[in-house]
Amino acid sequence: MGTLNHFSFGWLTPAISYVMACVGAALGLRCTLRALSATGPSRRNWLLTAAAAIGSGIWTMHFIAMFGFTVDGTELRYDVPLTLLSLVMAIVVVGVGVFVVGYGRHRGRALLLGGLTTGLGVAAMHYTGMAAVRLHGALGYSPGAVVLSVLIAVGAATAALWAAVTIRNLFAAAAASLLMGVAVSSMHYTGMAAVHVHLHPDRTGLGGATPMQFVFPLAVALGSFLFLASAFVALSPTAQEHAAYREAGEITVEELDRAA
Repeated sequence: MGTLNHFSFGWLTPAISYVMACVGAALGLRCTLRALSATGPSRRNWLLTAAAAIGSGIWTMHFIAMFGFTVDGTELRYDVPLTLLSLVMAIVVVGVGVFVVGYGRHRGRALLLGGLTTGLGVAAMHYTGMAAVRLHGALGYSPGAVVLSVLIAVGAATAALWAAVTIRNLFAAAAASLLMGVAVSSMHYTGMAAVHVHLHPDRTGLGGATPMQFVFPLAVALGSFLFLASAFVALSPTAQEHAAYREAGEITVEELDRAA
């Protein structure tokens, strides 16, 4: 059995991955809140942005943390199609969850269903991403730790969606994002604690790409998207501000008419 190391770069990869999880959660919660105060295509667009933010944030967190994962006696590579599938899976399933919350008529039922769907999607993304790992051996899992990681994912997703529809205070939302980052990171490392590797003596060539060839550029691109989207959302006016601008414009026109 191969010796695993989850912290090859010390606390650097856990710290950066935690920041990415927090950024994705903060952006996703903010977009979900915007969606609930919008109507028509605007609500749909905000929910799509929320799904992209939360899904890509969780995916980026996972693969940045994986940079610190090494196995003595073998190199690691990643199957490109499976890795991309894990990203698409994260965004699509999280999208289902936030749309359930965004359009659900019964808030409590929508939160439970959305949290369950999103949490299972997060877990599916994690284990699909692990299935993309190529090494001189085979990965195995401890069932108890796997179940615990799935429960953490569902609980974290439900709490995040509850925060998105309940919290209005900016500082409380920031605290919720930090806690969501802790929950997502806990899910990841609980899932990684379930892993054990059985090395094979043969040294056949590994398929796939190295982390620096594929995963790192994609993680940087997604991280850039999250930070740029966060800046855009922070600077864009809310629905209430739009209404205030519109009202101010109407008042100005009326005053000009009276002056004429």
